[in-house]
Amino acid sequence: MIILITGGARSGKSTEAEQRAIALSNHPIYLATAEARDGEMKDRIRRHQERRGDRWRTIEEPIHLGRLDCTGEVVLLDCLTLWTTNVFFMMEEDIDKSLAFIKEEFDRLVQHPATYVVVTNEVGMGGVSDNAMMRKYTDLQGWVNQHIARLADEVIFMVSGIPLKVK
Repeated sequence: MIILITGGARSGKSTEAEQRAIALSNHPIYLATAEARDGEMKDRIRRHQERRGDRWRTIEEPIHLGRLDCTGEVVLLDCLTLWTTNVFFMMEEDIDKSLAFIKEEFDRLVQHPATYVVVTNEVGMGGVSDNAMMRKYTDLQGWVNQHIARLADEVIFMVSGIPLKVK
């Protein structure tokens, strides 16, 4: 089963995803795609860890999600947006290569039967950036989100902390 939770920044996506995962398992897996590259990100990661507490098992994997076997587990993948960013830069901003890699890796991950709660951002809801790299990234993230949404059994859109069922 795949549950996709999407929305804007600070819309309550991670909190909703954590609540859903905890409702399904006493010890879910937190699949972290972020890397603590600066002080701000270290602080964000720390706040997430403190909120989750010790009921969670954490796997940190910024790139190769397809190598993981989480059969039978409840897995919170937080977040698809950071994973897409990691791949985008690894692929030197080539959106075709990035999209193919992400689709292949995600499809390999979910071949293992488990419950996946996936968090992502709707990055294309604002204006069009005047930065060419950001326009490429927004296109890539939109296509990645569409791929996961097609595979998902349920899609939730978060607005101001309120979950709206889309699919």
